[in-house]
Amino acid sequence: MTDLFGLLRGRPGEPDHGKKPVIVQGITGTYGSIHARNMIAYGTNVAAGVTPGKGGQSFEGVPVYGSVGEAVEATGARISIAFVPARHFLGAATEALEAGIKLLVAIPEHVPVRDTMRVLELAREKDAIVIGPNTPGVMIPGLIKVGIMPPTPFRAGRIAVLSKSGTLLYEISDALTGAGFGQAITVGIGGDPINGTRLIDAFEMVKDVPDLEGLVVVGEIGGDSEEILAQRIMDSGFSKPAVAYIAGRAAPKEKRMGHAGAIVMGTYGSAESKIAMFNRANIPVAKRPAEVPVLLAGKMKE
Repeated sequence: MTDLFGLLRGRPGEPDHGKKPVIVQGITGTYGSIHARNMIAYGTNVAAGVTPGKGGQSFEGVPVYGSVGEAVEATGARISIAFVPARHFLGAATEALEAGIKLLVAIPEHVPVRDTMRVLELAREKDAIVIGPNTPGVMIPGLIKVGIMPPTPFRAGRIAVLSKSGTLLYEISDALTGAGFGQAITVGIGGDPINGTRLIDAFEMVKDVPDLEGLVVVGEIGGDSEEILAQRIMDSGFSKPAVAYIAGRAAPKEKRMGHAGAIVMGTYGSAESKIAMFNRANIPVAKRPAEVPVLLAGKMKE
């Protein structure tokens, strides 16, 4: 599996260690421009932007190219973040993966399922990671931010946070930070029905992060990705402290709540099912976001 942490941070001794170049697809658009500025302000090495038909221009001193291929050739970047309408995601993602991008962060939501599946098939062929669609992004606090998350909730540390929800990622990371638990890496899985990186995939990518001290999983009703993750944690022998939170406990059955994938059919995808599976894996589940650092501190004392 491609090394997510290595792609974002690099390895000691590499020339661009900690300063990996990032391409922003749609950098001149309304949302792309806002978040490109925010990433640059955070210290992310935004090396190039891509907007078809606007090659040769610049944005905040960043050169703009007409294609991802040109941007990759000029910068050597292997990371791209896509701010494109859902209907254009298939074309933008295909272009990026064909050009050699190894980490594609997909911001648009409600991407047609067939388009997402075609992108994921190509990503598997290219040994690339797709995070999203409908993701807030991924970051190593204090080093690199590839996404739309605000920087203030996050602090550098040794806890990995995996979340289906963007806003809960921010809220729970803020609670962790306030309790003295900084984050080694945070990953927003995304809320569309089909995602390039599932919870179990993200776990495999972060469980061996150097000096990792704990894991926080922010799940929600719908699907079975939390149950699959809990089983994998048990099977893998992962022994570091882990806690979880499940959003949507009080949601009416068979009614979609927020994310396209957050729907419960009968007992399938219910909060009760997920909580029971986490309990089997000895992973306590917080009833409120503010309880997450309390439970984590308790697990660490054990």
